Amino acid sequence: MNSKQLLAYYDSGECWSQAVSATQGYDIHSAYQDALAVRELRLARGETPRGYKIGFTNRTIWPRYNVFGPIWGTVWNTTLTFCSEAHVFSLSGICQPRIEPEIVFGFKETPKPDATLDDIYQSLDWMAPGFEIVQSHMPNWKFEAADTVADGGLHAHLIVGEKTSVASVAKSAQELHALLAKATATLYRDENLVEVGAGAHVLDSPLHALEHFLKELRCCPGSTDIQAGDVVTTGTWTDAYPVDAGASWRSSFSLPAASLTVHFED
Repeated sequence: MNSKQLLAYYDSGECWSQAVSATQGYDIHSAYQDALAVRELRLARGETPRGYKIGFTNRTIWPRYNVFGPIWGTVWNTTLTFCSEAHVFSLSGICQPRIEPEIVFGFKETPKPDATLDDIYQSLDWMAPGFEIVQSHMPNWKFEAADTVADGGLHAHLIVGEKTSVASVAKSAQELHALLAKATATLYRDENLVEVGAGAHVLDSPLHALEHFLKELRCCPGSTDIQAGDVVTTGTWTDAYPVDAGASWRSSFSLPAASLTVHFED
């Protein structure tokens, strides 16, 4: 498939007729170039990049999906919602949607070249609970890593809850890492416990996930660096669970002001 076909599938919400990974010689580097070509098409039609999502940072779920390392994709103005209370979200146009509880960061500046954890901490403005609504255009969520990258990093939408100043939560990178690493996230469906996840599962902590992502982003030919005002969501603390209309989902993190509820409709 070419970039126009990939975007057409994204817009239609239909499954691909064939995996891009089935093409001889197609690898994850090819997939990032296709994803960047789709990005250019979305820019041309008036969409605005608002940051990035990092996927497959939770090592505990790698064997379930046959993907054994993190990926990333673009978050858009059309795929980003901020809310301070329970949010109602339509699943229309999303292909095989699933939900992931995550911690989202907002950047106040571009991190320095060769940024350390301390440099990344200094570049952060706020953090918040988030739900990423992910999707797969491969039937039954069966894919290779290259398919997930070409599929926009599986990103469909990002719902961001109440923001908290990073500086008010932790006074240093090491303090923030330690806080996130020992934290938990409890996920509920209609008040029924689904799973308890751990920040340590996310590449040891979401702050370490940011560090890994920044290096990968800057090594990718044609990619755009993090900008002031960008959001980055750092990956799920639990498995990704299928969602359907009529259900409400809630995440509760053992962090300051960190809970979020979403109700799904058609």
